[in-house]
Amino acid sequence: MAATILVVEDEPAIQDLISYSLRQARHNVFSARNAEEAMEIINDALPDLVLLDWMLPGMSGIEFARVLRRTARTKTIPIIMLTARAEEGDKVAGLEIGADDYITKPFSPREMLARIKAVLRRRSPEAADDMVEIGGLHLDSAAHRVTADGNEVVLGPTEFRLLHFLMTHAERVYSRSQLLDQVWGDHVFVEDRTVDVHIRRLRKALETVSKDGLVQTVRGSGYRLSAVLTASMG
Repeated sequence: MAATILVVEDEPAIQDLISYSLRQARHNVFSARNAEEAMEIINDALPDLVLLDWMLPGMSGIEFARVLRRTARTKTIPIIMLTARAEEGDKVAGLEIGADDYITKPFSPREMLARIKAVLRRRSPEAADDMVEIGGLHLDSAAHRVTADGNEVVLGPTEFRLLHFLMTHAERVYSRSQLLDQVWGDHVFVEDRTVDVHIRRLRKALETVSKDGLVQTVRGSGYRLSAVLTASMG
């Protein structure tokens, strides 16, 4: 998705490179050189994610992360630590204060973008991609809309999350228990049969645009979404 990302990095060259890479990936970027500037930005508008350098002038990145985690308004903002520290103890320290991930310098823009996408997906699975298109079916997570040939498909929240997961993991087969973990969450205790109910609802909605065959039953294994349109089963 096009996320709003705050980059807290005091080295101008690194800050510029990160910001450029993020903008090329269609993210909205705010930059700060220290914790004080970062907090001013956060007070105006909450970012979707913070890229936070460990070594900052004044308040360190690790201390600033603690502040964010102690404050009710900011405690759920995803944080990825950026640091030249490669020792395991430092990584553990970063994760223990509540960082969602840890990137060791030097790193490639590709690795950074992949880690950002992974963190955003974990925090908000349905918002991890701006647009997904498979087999003529379009899912726009930013607008929370699914269309085919210009016709909108009306889905409930659970069916939308289920379709999003299947579309972003196309051609892979998932068992009912795996879908429960990925879509409902492993902390939710519901029966495997619940998946079947929502698959039927999803197919019924997709049937209005003749795309129900994209969601396929793999007998004895589970379900998959395939780009090859076939008659639906099960």
